[in-house]
Amino acid sequence: MNSDFSVSWELSRGRFDQEVLSLTQEQLNFRLYPGALTIGEMAIHVAGVEIWFLSQLHGTPVPDALTRIAQSATEGVVNDNPFPFAPEELTPATVSEALSTAAAMVKDVIYAPSDELLQKEIKSALGPIITGRGALARFAFHPGYHHGQAYQIKCAPGFPA
Repeated sequence: MNSDFSVSWELSRGRFDQEVLSLTQEQLNFRLYPGALTIGEMAIHVAGVEIWFLSQLHGTPVPDALTRIAQSATEGVVNDNPFPFAPEELTPATVSEALSTAAAMVKDVIYAPSDELLQKEIKSALGPIITGRGALARFAFHPGYHHGQAYQIKCAPGFPA
């Protein structure tokens, strides 16, 4: 069964994944200017938001193995703290695994979200309290936002071939 959320999420997340999953480590870590996210950091951030929101929606702690990915929802992105992963850790395999793990978790809820889940309140990455409905809307939009940024970075002078 598809929900309005799942149709949008599949499109935006699918295009984001297409944009980043074929990149080399050098390309994933190309920084357009100081303070900008790299494509690799964006990818981990997209996965991190999905994992962090889902842990809140389910009322469960983030699994230990996914803690740093979940931290990338905010750390080094919406604040001045360091990003949770060093560039040498942002390999194609790490990015692929993070995106795949988060996508599998999203798929468990996005196709047929319960009314209870849609009404649950959680903290968004930017700070405001949102409902589960708002979280799923962000799942559908968020990868598309970063897809556009990744495309622009790939078109920039100096981007590794």
